[in-house]
Amino acid sequence: MRNPMFSFLALTALLSVSAASASNGKALATAHGIAHPAVIAHRGASYDAPESTTPAYLLARDQGADYLELDLQRSSDGVLVVVHDDVLSRTSDVAERFPERKDSPVSAFTLAELKSLDAGSWFNQAYPARARASFRKLPILTLDEVIDIAEGNPERHPGLYIETKVPKQFPGIEQDLKARLAARGWLDRPGRVVLQTFDRNSLALLHEAMPQVPKVLLLWVGTKTIEPASGQDFADSGETDKAAFYARQQPKDQAEFLRWLDQARQGGAVGTGPSAMRTHLGEQSYADLIQPWMNQASQARDLLVHAYTLDEPVDFDKAMKAGVDGIFTNRTGALLRFYQRPAEPEVVMLERLGY
Repeated sequence: MRNPMFSFLALTALLSVSAASASNGKALATAHGIAHPAVIAHRGASYDAPESTTPAYLLARDQGADYLELDLQRSSDGVLVVVHDDVLSRTSDVAERFPERKDSPVSAFTLAELKSLDAGSWFNQAYPARARASFRKLPILTLDEVIDIAEGNPERHPGLYIETKVPKQFPGIEQDLKARLAARGWLDRPGRVVLQTFDRNSLALLHEAMPQVPKVLLLWVGTKTIEPASGQDFADSGETDKAAFYARQQPKDQAEFLRWLDQARQGGAVGTGPSAMRTHLGEQSYADLIQPWMNQASQARDLLVHAYTLDEPVDFDKAMKAGVDGIFTNRTGALLRFYQRPAEPEVVMLERLGY
């Protein structure tokens, strides 16, 4: 029979660790002007509207997200655009509009060509229960258009959480980003912008370009990043259930994980963005890199921990108890309500916004 006193002491110890982590994380966040715990709207409120589109960002902004999260790429004519995938087939009608180029990277298209794509109808087909006629023919956005949205509500002032996506495809994108943020007056307040990347070289270039802006190194288990104990990537595993595969993945050992934390610090990061495993697995469930010892090791190195990407209260609760300092979420309203911050129902707000 389990000793009840042992269980009580174990729970007390866990709560004490969580409280200490929260206190340390809040101090780190405050030092960099970053909200704590941070609500990071992953590609906008992308559960309720097509990712990285106007309604997704408007909804996240008006609900009260601390940050609008976005992935940055560059058109062939040099404009910074907001698209997650390297190719456009999942979230647009590129196969119908440009069938011979459907597998071409974003960088192969001019801004006019990108703007001609329908970046909303796919959502209605993928998620019929949340479909809206107004989502049809939504355009791909530029960085400037997302900045316009962030600035558009005098009562809500979200920051921007910007990832340099596949930066090796876009030499100089770090300097391009600096130029646009400076031109729009977004480099004048600490923590208004957070920069994120999986790429250590891009992290160094971002730090060189904008040393005063907080930066986060995103963490992933794979043969080209944090070396996995399995020695495998999903693509080479022969498995078909991606979430189940990642649920088993762990860093090769503790030293390998700590090595990446040290590299984050050396590259100028003030935080890490580790992947998280969802209780019910499914899409966007990855390796569990927010175990308490991992978060404690990060914070001991003066690194914040912003976990991606969680959508349910059970997972918000687990992450916060493990000691994270903020969460990337597709369900902005759900996370705000978990933090006991007011957030109107999504349906009501979308209708008010004209969607």
